[in-house]
Amino acid sequence: MALKVCKFGGTSMADGNIIVEVKKIMESDKDRRFAVVSAPGKRYSGDVKVTDLLYSCQSELNETGGISKSFPAVRARFLDIARQLNLKTDIGAVLDETERRIVSENSTDFTASRGEYLSARVFAEVSGAKFIDSEEVIFFKADGTLDGAKSYKAISEAVDGVKLAVFPGFYGKGADGRVKTFSRGGSDITGAVVARAVNATLYENWTDVSGFLACDPHIVDSPRRIKTLSYKELRELSYMGADVLHSESIFPVRKANIPINIKNTFRPQDEGTTIVPTSRHILSGDTVTGIAGRKNFTVIYIEKSLMNAEIGFIRKVLSVIEGAGVPVEHIPSGIDTMSLVVSGEALSGDKLNEIIENIKEAVDPDVVRVIENIALIATVGHGMSSSVGTSARLFNAIASADINIKMIDQGSSELNIVVGVKNEDYERCIKAIYNEFFASCR
Repeated sequence: MALKVCKFGGTSMADGNIIVEVKKIMESDKDRRFAVVSAPGKRYSGDVKVTDLLYSCQSELNETGGISKSFPAVRARFLDIARQLNLKTDIGAVLDETERRIVSENSTDFTASRGEYLSARVFAEVSGAKFIDSEEVIFFKADGTLDGAKSYKAISEAVDGVKLAVFPGFYGKGADGRVKTFSRGGSDITGAVVARAVNATLYENWTDVSGFLACDPHIVDSPRRIKTLSYKELRELSYMGADVLHSESIFPVRKANIPINIKNTFRPQDEGTTIVPTSRHILSGDTVTGIAGRKNFTVIYIEKSLMNAEIGFIRKVLSVIEGAGVPVEHIPSGIDTMSLVVSGEALSGDKLNEIIENIKEAVDPDVVRVIENIALIATVGHGMSSSVGTSARLFNAIASADINIKMIDQGSSELNIVVGVKNEDYERCIKAIYNEFFASCR
């Protein structure tokens, strides 16, 4: 028996008229039994997402002890949605209780979660579904990670015998018994957790685009849509900036081999993009699946003669970075050199200078040099490993665009090649790579 879990993003919950269309999507397929919803997103350019309104509430609460100036915008948004949908629920009373609890809880996570909570309450009434509060069925461990076993069991028990149910995305319950959120965009993760818990045959992720595109449409005009990609390709592209789907959302469904379908709420007839287990992925014949990247990285270049012969050298360097609480993105290396690529955002204040001094003390390098404002661009695809000359085509395309490569990193799986260029060359570099591998296919 087929069973689908549908996650609807913020644009799908933006106003009452769109919510009616979401209801139609659910009703159009009897296999769509469980929905996960986000907080209402932007209705138009310049509008403010409800989650951002709620963060403003928390800022006011921290400063003044109340939310009388910020919460009215949240209230007005949901009252407008309720009016459009002609809800029977006294949404005003629900909002009154929400306002009281935001003040009494005084927790950023709780405050931020209320957009999803209210959105799910609304959609449950509209669709005639059972509302299941994620606080009661999704749990986090003391270290902040998802308690999968406990969550899957609770969700499975909560939906037993339930024909149609709605869950708020983005949050659950922390080990301290208080509401805890995933990172921003975490409703995607909630959807994946629910899909895994109910043994879904398909996880549909409904958003405002018809699937993954081969690169950022803000950089390349009308890039090609990716029809199918593997979990591994998705992970690489999402992590490097392709933000259609949260990069961590694949883990629950990957373990259960549940495919994901990215669909467009506003064009439900479009095929979208299907993400499948790597074992089921069939090569399309394309060398490259997609291109993604991010700006503002910092490279810490370390050089020392006979580094390769010094036991524990890399461990000592990484211990310095770990002690500073900074994650390392890539570690390109040579016999006497190594580079640590870290996000510039992680090096606030004097942290970079402290890291440099601690590295000097720990390993006594010959040279330590810092290169800032670097953009990383990943060219991703299973077809790269079986295509002769892929690297040559990539580097020739970048060179022809008169762009200097600052760093190169390729994993042993040959699934991706990451290049580092100056921030100012980021857009030109992506265009050059796209034109090399996709222009003739458009």
